[in-house]
Amino acid sequence: MSDTEKVGLIAKMVGDKRRWRAYRARVKQLPPDYRAAVEAVQRYLMYSGGVVDGDSAASLLEDVVDLFEQAAADGTPIRDIVGEDPVEFVEELVRNYAKGGYLERERKRLTDAIDSIEREQADR
Repeated sequence: MSDTEKVGLIAKMVGDKRRWRAYRARVKQLPPDYRAAVEAVQRYLMYSGGVVDGDSAASLLEDVVDLFEQAAADGTPIRDIVGEDPVEFVEELVRNYAKGGYLERERKRLTDAIDSIEREQADR
């Protein structure tokens, strides 16, 4: 996927181009290490597809850059932000923004199915 295609995909995901450009401008203002971390989170989100609607994706990305801007201002190490497992950090973010999306419904459906099976086994 070319850089142009990636930008187009993210722009569609985010929706409002002005919002996307404002987000990108904020990311560019971060110190290099924090910028690289935000871009890594963004890349993971783009490929994992956990957030399905543009408004939720934009809100999530804006909140991520808020978090990293504050951390950079405070001198908080990146590892202190993302913890030992950066994937879990991003997955937790997605869980907070995917409410109503297909992924959240499927997570609930899976949990409900296993709970139902467990109840049936207990009744036997």
